[in-house]
Amino acid sequence: MDKLLSVPDALARVLAGTSRLGEESTPLARARGRTLAADLVARRSQPPVAVSAMDGFALRAADLAAGPLRVVGESAAGHSYGAALKPGEAIRIFTGAPVPEGADAILLQEDAIVADGALTAGAPPGPHIRGAGLDFHEGAVALFAGVRLGPAELALAAAMNHAAVPVARRPRVAIIASGDELVPPGAEPGPSQIISCNNLAVAAIAEDAGAEVIDLGIFRDDLAALERGIGLAREARADVLVTLGGASVGDRDLLRPALARQGMSLDFWKIAMRPGKPLIHGALGDARILGLPGNPVASFVCALVFLAPLLRALQGDPDAGAERTETAIAGSALPANKGRRDYMRARLALDENGNVVATPQPLQDSSLLTELAQSQALLIREPGAPPLASGDPCRILRLP
Repeated sequence: MDKLLSVPDALARVLAGTSRLGEESTPLARARGRTLAADLVARRSQPPVAVSAMDGFALRAADLAAGPLRVVGESAAGHSYGAALKPGEAIRIFTGAPVPEGADAILLQEDAIVADGALTAGAPPGPHIRGAGLDFHEGAVALFAGVRLGPAELALAAAMNHAAVPVARRPRVAIIASGDELVPPGAEPGPSQIISCNNLAVAAIAEDAGAEVIDLGIFRDDLAALERGIGLAREARADVLVTLGGASVGDRDLLRPALARQGMSLDFWKIAMRPGKPLIHGALGDARILGLPGNPVASFVCALVFLAPLLRALQGDPDAGAERTETAIAGSALPANKGRRDYMRARLALDENGNVVATPQPLQDSSLLTELAQSQALLIREPGAPPLASGDPCRILRLP
């Protein structure tokens, strides 16, 4: 019997030779979820001048200690006082307002006593000043190539005065579902038919990873029909072709032969993983091929473990293949594991000490979507792992 490829080795081969597909400029308002294609340099300093961090009075601390100060004006955000502070003077100042030259302290509003234009203090002043460039300086790289732009990154890019940003081109992912038993959601299935759902889950995982998805639909278990679907993916110039089902060795598992007839160069098609042993990986021209199993949970897990990192790598993410598991505490005992890495659906909770507890679902059949939808993580057992007692440390991969 052929030795099965380990999950880490399979992932390394899936990611081998990947590079960013290309780049384009996109308006910042439409850049959420995109990946930076180049380092982003600040076009200004933030803040551009020293500003107050609090409402109060700007002054010289030494002057205040010597006696009452004269309040001679004010500074508000966007409207500076416009002159240097002279000895014995203070100005009313608001949060975010420019601090006048000569001031070295802010007396908080609640500590100030003002009578007839004279200022005294009920408590000592504090610095409460944000220096020019405290956040970032003009010319500094504040966001790096490979970073995915979320809400915080978009805010930072805007503050750096970028209206548009260079981003990696989205990978085009074509999805083909195969099986005579499949009908689309909303259809009236026959007595032995089921509703196609893997395409929706895999498309969501691909889109979350930054891809543009082309769902080509359902194709019969027929070589000609499958070859037509593969042809449509090639016409769509897909960077990645994902097939669903038909990846095993049954008489009606025809995707591998169909891909071979179209010229696929096969890399591997069996891995030491549960669920998800039958996984096709290869290349067809410039497109990468991932043939996922037909069972819904196996398809979902394989997309999470292999497809999402591949799509991140194709957008230039240097950490696409990074370890994303974390430590938790097992919520129930588990027997020794056999020869494949096991991804068990598990519920997460916190114990009285704030530790994450992962409890495997009672049923782990790879067809059960209810268990998947009610889980928050996958509890990972390595091949040959010894029995796990309740309370022992374990590794988990959080579900999206």
